[in-house]
Amino acid sequence: MDQSTSPHQSSILRDGAKAAWPICLGYFPIGLALGVLAQQAGLPWWAMALMSVLVFAGSAQFICVAMLAASSSIPAIIFTTLVVNLRHTLMSSALAVYLSGINRKFLAVFSYGVTDESFAVNMTQFKSGHWDRWRALVVNQLANSVWLVATITGTLVGQFVPQGAFGIDYALTGMFICLLVFQLQGRIYILTGLLAGLISVIWYLIIPGDSYIVGASVCAATLGYFLKRYYRSNK
Repeated sequence: MDQSTSPHQSSILRDGAKAAWPICLGYFPIGLALGVLAQQAGLPWWAMALMSVLVFAGSAQFICVAMLAASSSIPAIIFTTLVVNLRHTLMSSALAVYLSGINRKFLAVFSYGVTDESFAVNMTQFKSGHWDRWRALVVNQLANSVWLVATITGTLVGQFVPQGAFGIDYALTGMFICLLVFQLQGRIYILTGLLAGLISVIWYLIIPGDSYIVGASVCAATLGYFLKRYYRSNK
C-alpha cells in the first residue's frame, strides 16, 4: 500500500468521526427505543435489522412499527412512510450542489446514508468550505452503522423491558415534537405547524382511518408553500 496516502485517509476518518459523533450519540438511545417497540409489536430482530438496512429512516421506521402495532393495512403503511420520506428528495437536491461531477456509484452509496441529522451536519461543513465528499461519506456511514447496531440491540433486549416502561412508547411522539421545534424558525413555519395540527384534528373527526396523518401533512405543506410565496412577493 502506498504509505503516502495513509495520513490523508486517517485525516478523513478522523474529521468524519469528529463530525459524526454527536449524531451517533443521539442515534443510540433512539435506536434502542425503536428496537424495543418493534419487539413489543411482534417483529423479530432480523426483521428490524432488514428494515434498518433497507429503510434507514428513523421517523419512517417509528411510524411503520406504530402502524403495525395498530394493525394498519400494508398499503397505508407504505404510502404513509413514502410521504414522510419525500423530504429526502429536497435534502439530496441541496447536497447535490456540493457533489456535482461525482460518479453515480459514489452518489448511490452516499445518498443511502442521507438523514435529517447527517444532512444538517454535512451542509454546515460544506458551507464552511473545509469539507469534501469522503468526509461527508464517513459521517453518513458511521451514523448508519450505529443506527443498525442500536435498533438490533433494542429488539434483542426488548423482551426484558415491560410494556410502556421508561416512557419508551412516547419515543415517537417525543422525537417528532423535537423535530418540529427545530423547524420553527420563523412565523411562516409556526403557522404551518399550527395549520397541520388543526387540519389533522378536523380530518380525524370527519374522516375515519389513518389518512389524517398524510392528508394534514400534504395540506399544511401546500398552504405553507403558498404563504411563503405570498410573503416574499409582498416583502
